[in-house]
Amino acid sequence: MNQRLVTKNLLINILCLLALGSCMNPIEQNNFLTIATSSGLSQGLLNKNVITWEDIPYAIPPVGDLRWKAPRPLLSPDLSIKPLEGNGCLQEASIYAGIQGEGIVGQEDCLYLDIKAPVNNLNRRLPVMFWIHGGGNTSGVKDYYDFSELSREHQVLVVTINYRLGPMGWFTHPAIQGLQSGIDQTSNFGTLDIMEALKWVQTNIHSFGGDPNNVTILGESAGGNNVLSLLASPIGDGLFHKAISQSGYTTSFTKDEAEGIDQKGNIINQLGSDPVLTSYDLSGYGSIKNLFIKDPQKYGEEYQRFLRSIDGKALLETYEKLSKNTYDRLPLLTRDGIVTHIDGVSAGLASSQKKNDIPVIAGSNKDELALWLGANRYFVNASYPLTKLVPIPKIEFKNESLYKLWVKIRSQGWKLRGVDEPLMELEKAGYDSLYAYRFDWDDQASSYFADFPNLIGAAHGFEISFITGDFKFGPIGRYVYPRGELRNQMKTTMMNAWASFAKTGTPDTGKGQQWEKFNSKERVFMKLDSDEYLSLDKEMLSLEFILGNLRLSPVGTLLEKCLLAEETFFNIGDRLEDAFDKWNQGACKQFDTDFERKKIETDLIKEFGSATVY
Repeated sequence: MNQRLVTKNLLINILCLLALGSCMNPIEQNNFLTIATSSGLSQGLLNKNVITWEDIPYAIPPVGDLRWKAPRPLLSPDLSIKPLEGNGCLQEASIYAGIQGEGIVGQEDCLYLDIKAPVNNLNRRLPVMFWIHGGGNTSGVKDYYDFSELSREHQVLVVTINYRLGPMGWFTHPAIQGLQSGIDQTSNFGTLDIMEALKWVQTNIHSFGGDPNNVTILGESAGGNNVLSLLASPIGDGLFHKAISQSGYTTSFTKDEAEGIDQKGNIINQLGSDPVLTSYDLSGYGSIKNLFIKDPQKYGEEYQRFLRSIDGKALLETYEKLSKNTYDRLPLLTRDGIVTHIDGVSAGLASSQKKNDIPVIAGSNKDELALWLGANRYFVNASYPLTKLVPIPKIEFKNESLYKLWVKIRSQGWKLRGVDEPLMELEKAGYDSLYAYRFDWDDQASSYFADFPNLIGAAHGFEISFITGDFKFGPIGRYVYPRGELRNQMKTTMMNAWASFAKTGTPDTGKGQQWEKFNSKERVFMKLDSDEYLSLDKEMLSLEFILGNLRLSPVGTLLEKCLLAEETFFNIGDRLEDAFDKWNQGACKQFDTDFERKKIETDLIKEFGSATVY
C-alpha cells in the first residue's frame, strides 16, 4: 500500500479517536452520545466539537398537589428523554427574556436543564459551570444562552437550567405554609429548584465527563441574586465549590411583606393574602375565602385546594396586573428561616462559615441602569425618520446631564450594595478568596440612530456575551457589539478569567495583570475592559458619599433627586426606609413618590402611547 496513504489513514484514525467518535458510523455515534442518568436516557447532539444534551428533567413536574412544594427528585432511568418545545417556566412573553409569544407563556412543567460539553475522552473530569439565568426571577429561560464557544475553547462543561419564576417560585400564604411540614414550609420554591438541579449534577455529571467535586455556580442579575442566596442559605452545603455573582443583589422580604403587608402595615398587594383573580372566576370562591378567614384550621385544606386549582396563567395575569399597579415590589425571595436566613441574605452571608472555603467573584457594570434609562422617554426622545426602510428609532437625549447623573448614582449604588457589601459580609464569615470587578467595556459603534457608547455604555447584562461568545442584541446588535479587535480582546479576557476561576479558584485574564483579592480595607477590584484599560482599581464607596454627591449636584430638581435617592436606598438590597426619610434633612417627605412616579409614567403614555421607546 502507498506509504502516503497509510500515513494519511493512520492520521485520520488518530484524529477520530481524539474527536471521540466523530468518524464513527451513525449507530456507534448515537450509542456514544446517549447518556444514562437518574432521570432518563439523554441523546446528545454533536456540533462543532461540542455535544449538547437538551431538556433533561431534573425533578418531578411541580404541578397539581406539587405546586408550591419543594421539588421532588425524578428517578426514572428508563425514560427516553426527547427535546421539547416551549418548556420555559410560566412568565410574560418577552424577546428580551428569550421567550416569545403574547401574554403569559410557558408552563408549570418546566424543571429541565441542558448540558454542553466539549468533545472529550470522558476519562478526564472537566470543571462544571452551572449557569443561573437572570430576569428578575420573574422571566428568563435556559434556551436563550449558548455557551458552546466557552465549552469548546476552554474545556469546561456548562449546565443551564430553568427554575420556577414569580409567584410559582416564591409564594407565601397561610393556607400553603400553614398546612405543610418540613422543607415544604418554605416560601422559596424557586431557590429549592436550583438546589435540586445542583443535586442532580452531583449525581449525574460524571457520566458527561464533568467533575462533581468542581462545580462553579454563576449567574447575572437575578441569577447573581440567586448565587448570593445559595451562599447565604442555611442549607445546600456541598452542592457547589466556587461562585460568580454578576450584577447580583441581596433583596429579600419578610413574611409579612410576602403576605402583602409592607413595613408600615399597609397592604401593598393581595397576591399572597387574597388572590384577586379578576380573570378567573371560580364558583364558591367567596364562601371558601370567608370560611378560611373565620376558621383557617378547619377550612385550610379546602382553601389550599382552591389555590392549587387556579389556572397558572390566570394567576400570572393577576400577578402582572398587580406589578403594574404598584411601585412597591411584589415579594420574591422571602426570609423564611428555612431556605433563607430569617434576617435576610446579608445576614446569611455573614453567618455562612460552613461555606467559607468557596472562592467568590462578585461584580457589576459601570453603566448598569443605562439598559433601562436609555429607552425611557423621560430621558430620551425617539423619532422614526426611516420608518419605511428601517423600523429602528433614532434616539437623542432630552437632558444628557440628568441622564448621566441618574446612571452614575444608580450604578455606583449597585456596586456598593450588590458587590462591596456582600463581599464584606462574606469576609466576616471567614472567606479568604474573594474577588471583585467592574465591567467597563463601552466600545460600541455610534450610528445615525444613536450615540451608543454614551447612551448604553457598559450597561446591565452586556458582559454576558463576552462569556458565551454569542453576540446578540436584537436589531442593534451590530452597534452594541461591533466586530473587531476591541470586542475580541474583551471576549478573550472574560473567557480566560471565568474559565480559569472555574478550574483553579483564581481568576486569570491571561493578560499579565494579576487579579488581587478583595478585602474591606482596600476594596480592590479589576476593571474589565479592552486591553488598554484593563487594570486594578480601588473605590471606597458608601451611601453617604454617593448620595452626598447627588444632594450637591447642580443637575436635577428636588423631586428628581428624591426619586433617584429613593431608588438607591430601596434597590439592590433591603429597603432602607428610615435612611431615606432622613436624607437631605427630610426634604423628600413633602412628596408622595409613588404618586409622582405614576404621574410621570401616565403623562408619558398619554403623550407617546408608551413610557418606553420600544
